[in-house]
Amino acid sequence: MSTSLLYHGFGVRGYKYLRTEYQGGDLVLHLEQPRESCCCSSCGSADVVFRGAAERRIRTVPLGRKPVWLALSVPRVACRNCQAVRQVKIGLAESRLSYSKSFARYALELSRHMTIKDVAVHLGISWDVIKEIQRTDLQRRFAKPKLKHLRQIAIDEISVGSGHRYMTVVLDLDSGAVVHVGDGKDAAALEPFWKRLRASRAKIEAVATDMSLAFISAVTAHLPNATHVFDRFHVIKLFNDKLSAFRRELHRETTDKLHKDVLKGTRWLLLKRPEHLDPTRNEPQRLEEALRLNQPLATAYYLKEQLGEVWEQEDREEGELFLQDWLQQAETSGIRMLHDFAKTLRFYAWGILAYYDYPISTGPLEGTNNKIKTMKRQAYGFRDQEFLKLKIYALHQSKYALVG
Repeated sequence: MSTSLLYHGFGVRGYKYLRTEYQGGDLVLHLEQPRESCCCSSCGSADVVFRGAAERRIRTVPLGRKPVWLALSVPRVACRNCQAVRQVKIGLAESRLSYSKSFARYALELSRHMTIKDVAVHLGISWDVIKEIQRTDLQRRFAKPKLKHLRQIAIDEISVGSGHRYMTVVLDLDSGAVVHVGDGKDAAALEPFWKRLRASRAKIEAVATDMSLAFISAVTAHLPNATHVFDRFHVIKLFNDKLSAFRRELHRETTDKLHKDVLKGTRWLLLKRPEHLDPTRNEPQRLEEALRLNQPLATAYYLKEQLGEVWEQEDREEGELFLQDWLQQAETSGIRMLHDFAKTLRFYAWGILAYYDYPISTGPLEGTNNKIKTMKRQAYGFRDQEFLKLKIYALHQSKYALVG
């Protein structure tokens, strides 16, 4: 076998080919390192004395469907320069690993399109080996994301399992890359991020979060000069939750059977946008009937529709006038739910109107959350939390789709 084929086919160079052997369906290539190329692995000196050799077998890329092994006789040398006694380094594999660098690259290429289990079955190797190959590559590339160029970020918590297990994720809104994953959903989950951020001296201009008091206090303490924007989706969701509870309360309190029948099953009709109502299922007519029979519900519904326009005004001044008008309508409606929500919204108005200074949201982070769910579904879950974090860091360079 030519040295050119060894190099281009298996990534082997600097070794002499001896012979090929077939063992139980596997292909074994016997190689030898020329003595003149051996040097001390500690200091690099070529002034060495040979002290025997150790046999080593290394898995490399398959040839067709046949597994291929490289059988090496690794010399052990005593260095006259530094007095160390070591095995010489072999460039085609890392020390103490049973596979070559080219095999690791091949496994990583397959991992872009297959699960860990599928790659392991295809190569006839342990699941743990493929996982370790992935972990090593992810740690090298993503273990410490660069923070120096951060300008606009989004922070949100995501559910990662049963039993109320959460992670807090920080996303670079410019690049779409995850730059921090912390355990839990309290302020402590962000402490390592703040520490690294201070060291990087990044100049954060704006932060998008929900209205969590933990996030507000953390951003205020660590980024006092950044503009804090409350996510539009979370504000609308909060009102929708209040509206759903209000409908249930009205349904429970009414004694009129007709009103009860009309209100029953209208939850999703109230939460849908008017243009999304399905005429073939009489959804517009059912919603109109429910609103006609219940004036408080109608008031809450129409205010819900108007709330989304807070973010659609020409500028911050117009947005503030619109929000103040909305709050006044809610406070004077005579409906306790609307009055309480208006009180909450008035407290958070500064972060809502900050959208006009920096029109950002946690929307891209919600998309990342969906990618994480798809990734977990493909992998049938993750038992190793640290490995999951590394996979999340690499999401912006990965494409995941449900297959099978």
